[in-house]
Amino acid sequence: MTRWIKNLWLASLASLSFTVPAQALRSEVVATGLEHPWALAFLPEGRFLVTERPGSLRVIEADGRLNKAVVGLPEVAARGQGGLLDVLLDANFASNRTLFFCFSEPGATGNSTALARARLSDDRTRLEALQVIFSARPKVASSAHFGCRIAESLVNGKPDGLLFMTLGERFTRKDDAQKLDNHHGKIIRIAKDGRVPADNPFVKTAGALPEIWSYGHRNPQGLALSPKGALWAHEHGPQGGDEINVIEPGRNYGWPVITYGENYGGGQIGAGISSKDGMAQPLHYWVPSIAPSGMVFLTSTRYGADWVGNLWVGSLKFGYLNRIELAAPFQGKVVREHKLLTEAGERIRDVRQGPDGLIYVLTDSARGHLIRLQPK
Repeated sequence: MTRWIKNLWLASLASLSFTVPAQALRSEVVATGLEHPWALAFLPEGRFLVTERPGSLRVIEADGRLNKAVVGLPEVAARGQGGLLDVLLDANFASNRTLFFCFSEPGATGNSTALARARLSDDRTRLEALQVIFSARPKVASSAHFGCRIAESLVNGKPDGLLFMTLGERFTRKDDAQKLDNHHGKIIRIAKDGRVPADNPFVKTAGALPEIWSYGHRNPQGLALSPKGALWAHEHGPQGGDEINVIEPGRNYGWPVITYGENYGGGQIGAGISSKDGMAQPLHYWVPSIAPSGMVFLTSTRYGADWVGNLWVGSLKFGYLNRIELAAPFQGKVVREHKLLTEAGERIRDVRQGPDGLIYVLTDSARGHLIRLQPK
């Protein structure tokens, strides 16, 4: 049995997939005509804030009307997978109107993932007091693997004023993911003004960049916090080997030394191994790849108590929304997967729970949709 076939067989045993009956949910298009939307946030009074990868930030009214693009963004290197990517409202947005967003930042030697903060004007038409608080180093000439999901850290269920952000290894620099002298293939943790927390794991490590929280990642495009503050991430594998990981400070998650995937077109990566001492095993992996993007824990009871604590992940490759049952709410191994929105057949880029307790998704296309899932 070849290693590739064995991995496929093991993955099929590890997670059984089912399609939820159509009567369980009703999908409702809230807005359409979005140009490759990437991320979603929820504004007061039922409005939405959406990033479009080519470089626009849009406010959507509660009735689905699209407003003109918000002005005041920095220059964005919108090429390939790069562009305007994730967005996050500050925990105190209602009083300070502060938001954070990450994007591919151009430079003299290429580009890199950057994180900015700004104030959304009272009339929601422009960004004010824009400040780039982090730029990944080094910049390289690549249009792939920017990572770029943001989450605000929680301690005892409350925001603690720190931010996590995922960073891809830029595809052509995969070996950088194992080195601590660069930001490629890392998850970082910083304060909202860009300062480095004193308790970051590599602050006192000679030659290591102090922002690093974990390393050995490929291209993480999903980040979620459990109500108690556990940090979960998923990342794209190569050909197979997409992973879900529970992120711990200072841990090495293995890429590209260990993987359950293979090179595009076949052939092993490195030594062709999937485990090694000192490198974390994924909580779950997919063979073949589903190309995951976006991730959220469901905390509301709008779909019934049985779904509380499930993990929701979008699939770009197969165009479905994945509801993932865990061994216990918000924790444990993957027990079962359920494919939703299969009838749409659209790339699911982002998944969020709204203030109303419902799940919202963004579909990634030239005329992308914002969709709300209603229980039937």
